[in-house]
Amino acid sequence: MENDIDLNLFKVFSKVAEEGNITKAAENLYVSQPAITKSIKQLEKNLGGTLFIRTKKGVKLTEEGNVLYLYVKNILEEFKNAQNKFNSLINLEEGKIRIGASATVAKHFLMPYIEKFHILYPNIEISIVNELTVNLVKDLKNGYLDLLVSNMPMDTLNYLKIDVCAKLHDTFATSKKYIDLQDKILKISDITKYKIITQKEPSNTREFLNAFMRENNIEFKPDIEIVSYALVVEFIKSGFGVGYVTKEFVKDELEKGEIYEIKIDKTIPERSLGIVTLKNAIPNFATRKFINLLKENVDNDM
Repeated sequence: MENDIDLNLFKVFSKVAEEGNITKAAENLYVSQPAITKSIKQLEKNLGGTLFIRTKKGVKLTEEGNVLYLYVKNILEEFKNAQNKFNSLINLEEGKIRIGASATVAKHFLMPYIEKFHILYPNIEISIVNELTVNLVKDLKNGYLDLLVSNMPMDTLNYLKIDVCAKLHDTFATSKKYIDLQDKILKISDITKYKIITQKEPSNTREFLNAFMRENNIEFKPDIEIVSYALVVEFIKSGFGVGYVTKEFVKDELEKGEIYEIKIDKTIPERSLGIVTLKNAIPNFATRKFINLLKENVDNDM
């Protein structure tokens, strides 16, 4: 008996078994009667046994053929189910996307894209995990997440693929309590004369600020360190001091005059948001579609 048998031979066998007639099976499969007969003979040769007995009305299964049919019928049904499932995933009629991102990135950047994607593909389930980047990277590597959207820069690990999806611009900001600073240009060294509010390490935003201060030879020790970016903004609004923020994430607060940008004599380098995936993994259809949607932002805005 040969190890590998053409699946089509089993499909022909199944159809003949169902119809009990070679002519009807040929009509249903849109092939000639001799082609059906040839396929059955080939399958019997490969298996080493007789599958059908000829009768006046057509054919009927042998005892061994009947046992084989019960197995083949289930296999072909599962194969059809697998095809239907695959087509459903390709057509985004179902599926799941697991995204890792900070609460800030999710709220201020991802939400419009998630809403748009949900309108286009309402049956795709989207879950978001908020954690420190270092933990999200571990979850991505272990297969618990499909992609990350993270503030750059981040540790460049050889198994990660990073695509820029947006540009970010950081600044120092304060409240009405320090309104007199609004029209001034401060030396970067003078910033430390005020109470500084920042996120706690090891956030990417904080690491970026640390590097910027080091490059300008500024000894830097924040007075108030907070895990939550949203709370950093609230502390600034409440007049606790000068905070380090990302303009794109505090657009509403700046426009409403709840906080004010402080100009300094040094240019804070531009940063970016990155789509992070595994280099050697192929994301599922839904994830690839969502990534393409995010990348449209790059094409339109950069």
